[in-house]
Amino acid sequence: MKIKEITDAIEQYAPLRLQEEWDNAGIQVGNPEAEVTGALLCTDATEAVVAEAIERGFNLIIAHHPLIFRGLKKIMGRTPVERAVAMAIKHDITIYSAHTNMDSAWQGVSFRMADKIGLTNVSFLDNNEVTPYGDHCCTNAGCGVIGDIEPMTAREVLKRVKAAFEVGAVRYSGDGDTMVSRVALCGGAGGFLLDKSVEMGAQLYVTADMRYHDFLDWHQRIVVADIGHYESEHFTKEIFLEIIQKKNPTFAVAFASKETNQVNYL
Repeated sequence: MKIKEITDAIEQYAPLRLQEEWDNAGIQVGNPEAEVTGALLCTDATEAVVAEAIERGFNLIIAHHPLIFRGLKKIMGRTPVERAVAMAIKHDITIYSAHTNMDSAWQGVSFRMADKIGLTNVSFLDNNEVTPYGDHCCTNAGCGVIGDIEPMTAREVLKRVKAAFEVGAVRYSGDGDTMVSRVALCGGAGGFLLDKSVEMGAQLYVTADMRYHDFLDWHQRIVVADIGHYESEHFTKEIFLEIIQKKNPTFAVAFASKETNQVNYL
């Protein structure tokens, strides 16, 4: 099986056309026509992950975040990105990313977040596209999700979130005793959906990378929680696994064991 067959399967699930203009999803390094020996799944394709792929004999790494966001004018091993790229090229490893296209896809990142905490009646928080895809189907795309939860306090929901996403610390504003029955979620940096969360009737919004003034400006209208960027998205590799196993149940695929959150909590 060629690498291209696996990446095509991922792009059927999360088409590259769904990515944001600033993003760089798709193949970062490598040859899509090469025969694949195994796939290593991760959130970030770090040097340690590339080294693990070499050790395992896998020639494909599938990451959520792109290894290359900005153009590289030189590859001299001066930065972690340069070193990871050089190592991948030297060992004929293809690195592939499904980033904002997977964020925006139906049953993508935010939907998986909703599954983790047991939301029901889940839909896009901001539905921004319904367009034909292929010969006979449609792709429904959007940003974030919103769904229902059995009534409990915001603090109780956040305890569930903390356990489900293995969060070291939750930053939140608003009244933790607020009764919550409707929760909005967005993987990664989701400050841009605060107003939509309120408009759609959520009492709690869970995302990452919130600014101080986001907390300050919205705390009287909705409980806002920041669980960390990595924590909100590190299970995206589960989606990759399911896509690949559906394509070929016997294919050699594994989660990267050398991957770690680059943000520590003291």
